[in-house]
Amino acid sequence: MNVESQNRNKGKNIALWGLVFILLAAAVVGNSVFAEKSLLIRVVAVVIAFAAAAVTALQTIQGKALLTFSRESIKEVRKVVWPTRQETIQTTLIIFAFTVVMGLFLFLIDGALIWLVELITGMKG
Repeated sequence: MNVESQNRNKGKNIALWGLVFILLAAAVVGNSVFAEKSLLIRVVAVVIAFAAAAVTALQTIQGKALLTFSRESIKEVRKVVWPTRQETIQTTLIIFAFTVVMGLFLFLIDGALIWLVELITGMKG
């Protein structure tokens, strides 16, 4: 019975994805066919078709997994202890200062290496 149930679920899943693609294709083709109609009407029709496709996609196995993942992600984000404004500013300033120091260090190393190569080869850059 379990194998039969899985086969039905796979068949249902394939049918739902087929319906999703039909809805999306209908939105694209309908928008092209009714190009002479009002832009507002076409936009509303495309939005409705995309919404129907999204709702249908969420009924598939992959869609249900996406919903579960999204809910779990939201729970995890709520657990995060976010830094205060002051901590964020301090960290940003430290990173900026480190970047400036490293830039100067690399500039000096580059200049020293250029000087060394010129000294060894006798050629000016």
